[in-house]
Amino acid sequence: MANILNNLNWNSLLDSLISLIAALACIIFHEVSHGYVAYRLGDKTAKDMGRLTINPFKHIDVFGLLSFVLFNFGWAKPVQIDPRNFKNPKRGMAISALAGPVSNFLMAIVFLFIYGLTVTVLSTGDIGPYVLALIARIVVFSVTLGVFNLIPMPPLDGSKILFAVASDELYYKLLRFERYGYIFLLLVILLNYQTNFLGTATEFVLNHLSFISQAAFNLVN
Repeated sequence: MANILNNLNWNSLLDSLISLIAALACIIFHEVSHGYVAYRLGDKTAKDMGRLTINPFKHIDVFGLLSFVLFNFGWAKPVQIDPRNFKNPKRGMAISALAGPVSNFLMAIVFLFIYGLTVTVLSTGDIGPYVLALIARIVVFSVTLGVFNLIPMPPLDGSKILFAVASDELYYKLLRFERYGYIFLLLVILLNYQTNFLGTATEFVLNHLSFISQAAFNLVN
């Protein structure tokens, strides 16, 4: 895992471009996963709004993407889900919400494996190190986005998962707090600036997943 972290140089313009590409990949996969799972559970809202697409302009939240590039974590434009279309609204919302973070952790696992397979080959040459840096950035951003969205605070996915265990009356009252989402997100940014809790949590997860890249490395070396 130290090798992955060492490949992250956040300073240059090219590195910012790598961050942008990695952030878009993680955001798109996250949001499409929300919409697809909701669609499979009976809600066509995301499909009807054109969110089941890899077109980044359908998913970008400008401030969230800028936060990714500047602070190494961020968010996308939330996929609209109508819980009334689910047989069990709270359960459907919880599963659809959980699909986003789960998709990011799965994405991290896949790219960790790719990193282990390719690190020897891509460590040299003119282009290889940049490709390796992109793979590493996707791993880190995927984990960060997954951890970030599990925070039980509206409008993040963790709040919808937590609300699923509330009574029906309390559930719909709590959903009203989503209108204050940007205020909550600002608080998270400020808290992370003071404590770097997201960086700490991301490193913790990466350290526990590092065996994947090591296993892939051992396969080819």
